[in-house]
Amino acid sequence: MSTVRGMLVELTGTAEYAESIGDDVDLAGSGIDSGDLVRLVLLVEQRTGVEITADDMEELHTIGDYERFVAERAPVEAAEDA
Repeated sequence: MSTVRGMLVELTGTAEYAESIGDDVDLAGSGIDSGDLVRLVLLVEQRTGVEITADDMEELHTIGDYERFVAERAPVEAAEDA
């Protein structure tokens, strides 16, 4: 399970939801509300050390978007721990 997908399980409390969403499915269109999206951003920042700005958030729509964003910006030590 991907890092971001695991965080979605934490936020929603159900693995079935996170596992049923494809990597390129728009999260907002799949039933995640705006509050959960903000919590996801905060969780990603906390767990990966990658800062996500408001401008970045406008470009992050899918699990794949988040995974690529984190992979491109993760500090070296965080990438080695993954």
